Amino acid sequence: MDAVRLILTSRRALASSDDGPRTLEEVWQAQALAQAIGSRLAVSGPPELRGEALGLTELAGRGCGVLDAPDLDPGDLRAAQLTELDDAREALLCLGGLLGEVGIALVGVASAAGDEGTYWQCMEAIDAADESRDRVLEMLRKLAAREGALPER
Repeated sequence: MDAVRLILTSRRALASSDDGPRTLEEVWQAQALAQAIGSRLAVSGPPELRGEALGLTELAGRGCGVLDAPDLDPGDLRAAQLTELDDAREALLCLGGLLGEVGIALVGVASAAGDEGTYWQCMEAIDAADESRDRVLEMLRKLAAREGALPER
């Protein structure tokens, strides 16, 4: 499935999550998807994005690692459904939006957390989502610089 379509599915699922555990599951899904997209770009994306994409893969992996992994059927893991990344710019724009929404959702969960463990998981996940989003924005900047450097035809 195309990266943009998966990202939009994740955004809808995150927006419709109605409690802390469901939100954390959707945050984990979003981070896993960011990790998969970063990995794909690191291997086969534009050469100037590969270093930042590798960093995105590591940071999004950290975002998954600080949260309890949800008990998902393999077919429900959106990251595993990633088969196409046709438009890197569009995918990165959408992914940046998703990661921003992840941060906002995590603030809500942390604010309502009844225990310190959940609170600190959210704080770590917020940091990972924010740093992942910074990598995405840097890749978008590099793409814009590349497009600006291309001669007009």
